Amino acid sequence: MIIACDLGLKKIGLAGSINRIILPLEPIVRRNRRQASEELSDFLHLKNAHTLVVGLPIHNPGMSNRIRHFVGLVNFEGKIVYINEDYSSIEAFEDLLYMGRKKRREAQKNGQSDSLAACKILQRYFDDKRF
Repeated sequence: MIIACDLGLKKIGLAGSINRIILPLEPIVRRNRRQASEELSDFLHLKNAHTLVVGLPIHNPGMSNRIRHFVGLVNFEGKIVYINEDYSSIEAFEDLLYMGRKKRREAQKNGQSDSLAACKILQRYFDDKRF
């Protein structure tokens, strides 16, 4: 299974793919780096993931360094691929515009929008010519 993640300071959005079908998954609520990296490690093991696709903000080098450091804490033996995540959160939010304001706010609060951003990142991975 291929897993994509959108790493944030409060939540880690997750998406998975089997046979190129992309689905949002339950996000990880981040309390601290250690807890979040352990939960992500356990999740990847549970799902028998062979590839982890990580969104990396190309135009924010400071955040990119933080993300690379965090991924280094994750216990994962599979392939790790970094994909440009610029504007993936905005695209995910646009996908929620059909919802009312209250439902959109709830989707942002509970991490659903973060997992939709992970779906966008995973789609970029599939669209990339290197795949």
